[in-house]
Amino acid sequence: MPVAWTVKDSKGQLLTHFVAGSRREVGHKLLGTRYDAFRLQVSSSYREVLDRDLKNILERANWQIVPLSRRRSARRQAAVSSS
Repeated sequence: MPVAWTVKDSKGQLLTHFVAGSRREVGHKLLGTRYDAFRLQVSSSYREVLDRDLKNILERANWQIVPLSRRRSARRQAAVSSS
């Protein structure tokens, strides 16, 4: 099970400033403050609107929301620490 999610750009680079605990949280970060976090929890129709906007943004930029495995993030942290 993924521990975190992030965005992979069209070049295959992981965009670490979008790391979050779920796909929906990553989407909320991408879309900014246009969507209320509480309403996303309680309203399925509100989530559908967010998902539609998110799909458009991801397609336009040729990005994907991808899971980060525990192993990958540990390797990434080790690489950053040694730099």
